[in-house]
This record gives sequence, structure tokens and C-alpha cells, in this order.
Amino acid sequence: MQKIVLLIILSGFCRPVFLSGQQDPMLTQFSFNSLIFNPACAGINDHLALSLTHRQQWLGIDGAPVTQALSAHSPLSNGRLALGGSMVRDIIGPVSTFDLSTAYAYRFQIGNDMVLSAGLQAGVANWHGDWFDIILEDGVDEVFQNNQTRWLPNFGAGLFLYNDRFYAGFSCPKLLEHDLRRTAAGDYSFYAKTYRHYYTTVGMTLALDDDERILLKPALLLKSTGWFSAFRSDATFQKIGSPTELDLDCSVFFNNTLRLGASWRTAVEMKRSSAASANVWGAYYLLNGLRFGASYDLTVSRLRQAASNSVEIMVGYEFDIKVKKVSSPRYF
Repeated sequence: MQKIVLLIILSGFCRPVFLSGQQDPMLTQFSFNSLIFNPACAGINDHLALSLTHRQQWLGIDGAPVTQALSAHSPLSNGRLALGGSMVRDIIGPVSTFDLSTAYAYRFQIGNDMVLSAGLQAGVANWHGDWFDIILEDGVDEVFQNNQTRWLPNFGAGLFLYNDRFYAGFSCPKLLEHDLRRTAAGDYSFYAKTYRHYYTTVGMTLALDDDERILLKPALLLKSTGWFSAFRSDATFQKIGSPTELDLDCSVFFNNTLRLGASWRTAVEMKRSSAASANVWGAYYLLNGLRFGASYDLTVSRLRQAASNSVEIMVGYEFDIKVKKVSSPRYF
């Protein structure tokens, strides 16, 4: 069973197929590290904010995905400009990616309380395939005789509309698609490629009491892969595309201190949809601006027969604790 994840990954490299999977990291507590999905989120906290997330997918499975994500962003002194940066390390079986990105956002005032942030992102990723860790079924395969390392520059863009009660965003953090086929001489049946990922987010804050000590925060994240991508028109390879993924989340925020939430992750397709996981999470905010949280994902798909559940931990820091005095603070 522990080899299932590795076999799934290698199936895209060992035969001539066109594999379209969701390659960007998946986070249950996505609202706490939104900069890695949308560069327009830079500066939305109105002060310097840091967030660090560690995710362990499918506990106990060799080669299961492991993700660490660190982001920092802040508005500049004029209030309209904002800068941010992120580092993401993602490991799946023998393949690892280290992504370093910077974000720039410009904010427009719309009406009395609405802000539209337009963001740009530029970065570079180091993609590495450690084929020496692979135990081959046939013993020897010339495709996997040498490790591979590629440097992949990229850029992205996004929009984020928000106020203290509502937000909506759309982004594509990596617009360039990179061909990862072996470049050395020789005709090997090896094919892999990076694809564009599109993110749509919507969320709001609703007060459940007159003093606004109990706040309801529903949110959703829609992730799609391959829109306007080359694989849509490439007839050379078999087209294996990942479904659109929907995360539905709802949390309750008590006295600006304790936040408890639950979410449902599912694939969304026209003819067939399938649930992936049911998740619970919580976060606690200290008065000094520090926050920490954790989530637990219960696998509900057929993968549960071979895979265990997933965990995620998060630590963040807000450098302006005066936000605690706002009646409806944003903790996107």
C-alpha cells in the first residue's frame, strides 16, 4: 500500500501520456496563507503579516505529499502599494519543488469601503527528480538513470476585492507552462509538464450577536487546472486532466480569539463528482499578535482504502495588534 502514491506519480513519467494534475500545493487552512495563491492579497491585513504552514498528506504513506509554505506581506507607507514574498517547498515521492516568489499589489478604493487589489507575481522554482530513490519493477530503466534538476522562472497575476465583511478573488499565480521532458540525447518515453492553476475565492463575515463577539465566516476556494492550456489541443498524448476542486469552508470566530471551522473538499465535474475529504480545524489568537492553528483531514474517497488521513499546522504573526480593536477584523 505504501507504494501506491509513488506508482501514481511515476505513471505519468514511465509511459507517453499527457498528465494534467494539480501540481500547486493544497492547504486546508487556505485563508491564512492566501498570498501563495493570489499575489493581489499582498497588504490586505493593512500591516506586516507572516504565516507559516506545514502539511503532511496521508500519514504513514511512503512518498506522500509534504508541503511547507512561508509568506510575508505588508502595505507600503502610502497605503496603495503593497509588497510580499513567499517560499513553498513541496515534496511528492521522488519529485521535489522549491518555489520562491515576490508579489506586488496596487490597491484602488471603490466606493466608501470597498478595495480592489491588483497583484503581479514573479518567481523561480527549482524542480528536482531524485530517480535514485526509485525501486524499479523491471530492475533497470534508462529513463531513470540520472537525477534531473530544472530551474523554472514564472510570473502570475490576480485580483482581490474586499472590505471588512466580504472578499472575492481570482488569480493565476503561474502563467507559464514548462515542458519537463528529458533534454539529453535519446528517445525516451518520458513526459511531464507544469500547468496553469486558477484560483477563485469568496468569503464573508456575518455577526451572530449584537456585540459582534461571535462571527460566522463562510468561504470557498475553487481550483482549476489547464484552462487555456496547451494540453487542451495536444493530440499527441493521452489527455489525463485533474478535475476542478472545490473547498467549502465555514468557521465561527469567538471574541476575536478562538476560531473553529470545518470544510468539505470535493471534485467537481459535469458527469461525475467525488468527495475527497472532510476537514476540521481550529486557530487561536494571542493578544500579542501571534496565532497558531491545526487541521485534520479525514479521507472519504476510495483512496481511504490505501491512504491514511492528513494533518496541517499553522503559525502566524500580525505586527499591528491594534487590529484586535476593529469590530470585524480581516484574517484572510
